[in-house]
Amino acid sequence: MKVNVLVAEIGSTTTVVNAFNGIGTSCPTFVGQGQAPTSVLQGDVTVGLKGAINDLKKNLNADEITWDDMLATSSAAGGLKMTVHGLVYDMTVRAAKEAALGAGGIIKMITSGRMRKTDLKKIQEISPNIILVAGGVDYGERETALYNLEMILSMGLKTPIIYAGNIENQEEVRLMCEEAGNQVYIVENVYPKIDTLVVEPTRKIIQDAFEEHIIHAPGMSKVRELVKGPIIPTPGAVMEAAKVLKEELGDLVIFDVGGATTDVHSVTEGSIEINSILISPEPVAKRTVEGDLGVYVNANHVVEKIGMDNLKKEFPDAEAILADYKPIPQTAREMQFVERLTKEAVLTSLERHAGHLRYFYTASGKKTVAEGKDLTAIKYIIGTGGALTRLPGKKDILELIKHHGKEQELYPTELAQILIDEDYILSSLGVLSKSYHDDALALMKKSLFIGD
Repeated sequence: MKVNVLVAEIGSTTTVVNAFNGIGTSCPTFVGQGQAPTSVLQGDVTVGLKGAINDLKKNLNADEITWDDMLATSSAAGGLKMTVHGLVYDMTVRAAKEAALGAGGIIKMITSGRMRKTDLKKIQEISPNIILVAGGVDYGERETALYNLEMILSMGLKTPIIYAGNIENQEEVRLMCEEAGNQVYIVENVYPKIDTLVVEPTRKIIQDAFEEHIIHAPGMSKVRELVKGPIIPTPGAVMEAAKVLKEELGDLVIFDVGGATTDVHSVTEGSIEINSILISPEPVAKRTVEGDLGVYVNANHVVEKIGMDNLKKEFPDAEAILADYKPIPQTAREMQFVERLTKEAVLTSLERHAGHLRYFYTASGKKTVAEGKDLTAIKYIIGTGGALTRLPGKKDILELIKHHGKEQELYPTELAQILIDEDYILSSLGVLSKSYHDDALALMKKSLFIGD
């Protein structure tokens, strides 16, 4: 059997292949899907890719599958390991931590104040993909961040470093890293003054590093030989789909819950009312990658967020379920358990992605300002990813978003409509849209059950 386009989505947990026909005609169609466990641990992701193609053949009752064009997305290298080092835990360290978590980093270590030799030993054991150094408000304390950086560089690790501390240290930090041969990213201070967090510049740099990192799984070079053009990171592909849908439907937010991460993509200008009191501008298209919120590879992080004692109130058998935890739930009980983790992942990712109102008092009375991403004008809340396309309670989980806030959060309202990517193909269609825009849009609307 021959298909026009085959799109492979090589995830952290599962590899999915989607087949499409009628590309370039008035009626493009989604032919079928195959999936298999991702084979990163076997040292070659092509093992999982071949397994997914074999599953597709079985689903289509085909002896063989050939294709005109193959495209691919990948998040197969899992999370980005990070260590974070700041001055005061409740200030610069918290700001740096929020930046790292929101961007997709899995934080393996946090230090505050001057580092010790035992800290260096732990960093060597972790072997992080990136190190984030912060500390000191702008034009405030300088020495701690410089001391910590000197300690880190003394280990001889060639790990890329992000510096997001006191602006007065930037030139010295650049010089120190150049002399040591370390790549360094100098970004705006995450805590430039008291009670002010500026995490977006750091998040963007971390996301760039994340997107470079995830396509370097074992065997990915073999996949490159099969694919025309670059292998696109899965979160970037979903964002492409979100932008295409925004043009057609209006303001929207997409929740993509996977085995290793939960990604949130919003495309909205926000409301006129909130924009008038917004402290700093937000991008129309914003993505946050929550590297600690996955329902399989990082399930332990989600369980820790809920709290095992709290989880046991709902699932007395939680420890038994976790002891034999599978990538794809097999029983009704396992599905209920994954739904509980998915609910936590969705609501936590919403809290990190969306902005909020802040109130303060002046001589002339109470004032209201808005900080962060405004989701109040969202028309559609869309679910994609393995959990939010396959679990029975997927729509109920997304419905919770509309009732989660306490009025000061800039969350979607009750007017927002819930849509599910029923065919689980938004990521593939984001890639497809780069070459076949109209076909991709038509297929998106079919999967979301939106009529013309």
